[in-house]
Amino acid sequence: MNNQPLEISDEWIQKLLATPEFEKYDFKRTGNVKSVLKTASAMANSEGGLIILGVGDSKKGTGEERLFGIEENPESLGEIKRGFQESIIPPLSHPDINTPYLHPIKIRKSDGSIITVVLVLLEKSNTVHSYNNATYIRSGSQNRQIGAAEIHRLCLRRGVESVVNQPVDISVKLLETSWWDEYSSKRNLTRPITEALKHLGLSVKDGNKWKPTIAAVLLFAEEPNGLLGKKCSIRIFHYKGHEIEYTSNTNLLREPITITGPVLKQIRDATKAVNQELNSGIQRTNQGFELKQNYPITVIQEAITNAVLHRDYHASCDIYIRIFTNRIEVESPGLFPGAITPENIGYIGSKPRNPKLTDHIREFPKPPNLDAGEGVKMMRMTMENLGFYPPAFKEHADQNKESILVRISNEAKLSEWQLVQDYLTGHNSIGNKELRKILNLTTSESHKASRFLKKWVESSLLRIENPKEGTRNRRYVLASKSKLFADTLASNDNKDIISLSEKWLRDLLLASEKIKKDNRH
Repeated sequence: MNNQPLEISDEWIQKLLATPEFEKYDFKRTGNVKSVLKTASAMANSEGGLIILGVGDSKKGTGEERLFGIEENPESLGEIKRGFQESIIPPLSHPDINTPYLHPIKIRKSDGSIITVVLVLLEKSNTVHSYNNATYIRSGSQNRQIGAAEIHRLCLRRGVESVVNQPVDISVKLLETSWWDEYSSKRNLTRPITEALKHLGLSVKDGNKWKPTIAAVLLFAEEPNGLLGKKCSIRIFHYKGHEIEYTSNTNLLREPITITGPVLKQIRDATKAVNQELNSGIQRTNQGFELKQNYPITVIQEAITNAVLHRDYHASCDIYIRIFTNRIEVESPGLFPGAITPENIGYIGSKPRNPKLTDHIREFPKPPNLDAGEGVKMMRMTMENLGFYPPAFKEHADQNKESILVRISNEAKLSEWQLVQDYLTGHNSIGNKELRKILNLTTSESHKASRFLKKWVESSLLRIENPKEGTRNRRYVLASKSKLFADTLASNDNKDIISLSEKWLRDLLLASEKIKKDNRH
């Protein structure tokens, strides 16, 4: 472990002191333990964050005079560590790595004295935490207490609660369908459906009456849409070209397809329909060459299965499957549950949003879902073995819509991309200049490098690290640095930890600059 003191002039120290507090970034002196614990719980309930212990608020000082170190109140660090486990409910923890992770960094001040600041790195939590009988989330640089309605919605988003467990006032006889017969036959169930659902946890007592759950309706009802009074079907759109043309002459190849019914039927029928579309919807390139749309059926089925089983059924919205010339997109309502993000999906433990669906659909003959956590790995490995780009995952979140988009490309992976991947295993980012060097392109061929970079950003393989810069000075990083957090913490090395914190600092500086600009306007 390399933990030599950093000089006060070190670039990282200057960046640290220059970065304002924000949603994922906070300074704390160690004396106020309650404030640290409140902020930690709020960050875990939000998108994670970084607390720097031993540094004062920028509003109360500038530069070096803000550096107090944990030496100011050395006993407080132990109180904070205990508070993470004893005062925050449930305790702050993570299924794969322990968080919060505390890493000390020594700093030599200009007077020669050495102090210690502690980086407290927190990931977005799998659950919802409370502190001192209250629940907080981050709002800008503040911790905002939320009420019962927001807590409930946060629990639904995190997968702590699932709307499919709620009762619905319909007759159980409407669930005694061929789908129930298929399920009960496989499980050798002999009880009447009314009794069987109670034992299966698919019927709950609501007052004095037993009612089937939403999960039971989704599993067995012929038309869940009508019984639940909300959209929960699949819509398939097949387009000519690479994008949707929002004109009177739409570029749809044919009328959209709607898939309804219980969840297993939707998965089976949608997979079959997409496969038929790919086989029948021959498209041609701009040069007139026939384009073959070859996708592994197992990857398509897994993307559809995940969309159906893990979608947010609180939202009244259909799943959308869009087929383009160069890709298939599967968009489902809701955000990733728990601590899952587009960057770490498939690398950390599974977190089903609707366990009642995933558990019971496995009991049908020929179930479509793999064991927990294996589906995304299979998708990546299958695409890799065929020489295609890996599936890309994105979250869309705004006031009007929350959704997850999975993109499956129909494009063979370019050998150039492999060179870039290899380069980025040992470097944080890449620019036009470095790309030209590894591809043996001349300075006059910078436009070729730019086209590659643009293509990989559009394919969600890279993201622009400094989008405010001109194209010539832009830096690009892997869109999915999936194991960065766990691997970095395991190394326990100053250099690695600082590299990780610098990424946070860069993102936060960009975000704070945007907020300042918006406020000016």
